[in-house]
Amino acid sequence: MSRGNTMLKEEKVFKDPVHRYIHVRDQLIWDLIGTKEFQRLRRVRQLGTTFLTFHGAEHTRFNHSLGVYEIMRRMIEIFKGRPHWNEDDRLLCLATALLHDIGHGPFSHSFEKVFDTDHESWTRAIIMGQTEVNAVLRRMGDEFPREVSEVIEKTHPNKLVVSMISSQIDADRMDYLQRDAFYTGVSYGHFDMERILRVMRPLDDQVVIKSTGMHAVEDYIMSRYQMYWQVYFHPVTRSAEVILNKILRRAKYLYLNGFVFKQFPTHLKPFFDGDISIADYLKLDEMIIFYYFQVWEEEQDDILADLCGRFLHRRLFQYVEFNQHFIMNEWAGLQERFKAIGVDPDYYLVIDFSSDLPYDFYRPGEEEERMPIHLLMNDRKLRELSRQSDVVEAISGKKRTDHKLYYPSDILYMPGQENEKREILEILSG
Repeated sequence: MSRGNTMLKEEKVFKDPVHRYIHVRDQLIWDLIGTKEFQRLRRVRQLGTTFLTFHGAEHTRFNHSLGVYEIMRRMIEIFKGRPHWNEDDRLLCLATALLHDIGHGPFSHSFEKVFDTDHESWTRAIIMGQTEVNAVLRRMGDEFPREVSEVIEKTHPNKLVVSMISSQIDADRMDYLQRDAFYTGVSYGHFDMERILRVMRPLDDQVVIKSTGMHAVEDYIMSRYQMYWQVYFHPVTRSAEVILNKILRRAKYLYLNGFVFKQFPTHLKPFFDGDISIADYLKLDEMIIFYYFQVWEEEQDDILADLCGRFLHRRLFQYVEFNQHFIMNEWAGLQERFKAIGVDPDYYLVIDFSSDLPYDFYRPGEEEERMPIHLLMNDRKLRELSRQSDVVEAISGKKRTDHKLYYPSDILYMPGQENEKREILEILSG
């Protein structure tokens, strides 16, 4: 296997519903796509449980990763020959864009909460470990995998390269907003990406936008805002996530307390034990998780069986919105009433909240410092976006949060203990 990178004799092209075509010209990129670690992303959905709300949302991390690569490739084409751009960084940018999500597991964010894993840590482990991905990357030199990992972790000294894949307007966000909008069928996530790419300019430490492209960036910011509240935080999707979370927690609880499963959950044992190897992690995908859910639907544990049936057959929890007053005055009593009708509130009464900051200006010293979007003005000076745009200023720095309480409404309408259930419904109705 030769060192370094060569150009393919003939360009490879992927048909893509978002970008029309994805072009691969480098042997390095083509070989990374062919690794088993990257191919595993075909079996991990991009939007987790969203397919239960928007039936078209069946696209995968594989689709998205190729899309991010293609946007990065187009950005590099625009930057080529411009001041502050170093063509030697081209393959670092392309490899990083392709591999930035390679550490995602099945139903990634719900899974991470239960098993205390972190997809970014696993991304580093896969890139740096004894994997096919690492072997391909090392053709570019023994330090190349570390550089790719550092860009993804945002610790690489080249801040321009970092900003191209991770900032408030980057290749990652520009792909997932458009791709998720396309597959969910909504209109919110569409914006003029071609215009944004044309007005992007590289500087020493970040990508900036020519001031003439401000309105296209405004459209992008508002698209992101709408996608989060209309798609990513959709209450039905969150209901499915709540049930998924409780299934995994119940299975872990049963395992740790000596429950004898009809079929031992071999693939999940390392996660239950908290001793996970790279090989263990890579074996797990959403097909495996669905298999166990089908098996557990027939388990002897009533809670596990019921929750699995709810998830598989979309019998989801209902929800009500609530505020801090509710928590202070009603929460404890509601839990006791659920216990009184024989329903475990630990699994069937769930508080969930979502919050988003659609755009933020620079706040030095904060735990997560967000580099703002800068406009390159006609006098070559930089001006922060929200200082120039009334639209962005109106939502800048404003964090929106909502709280919901999820519960199984069907149980409350079943015969028996009608008085207790009526009391519960009265509390939930406010």
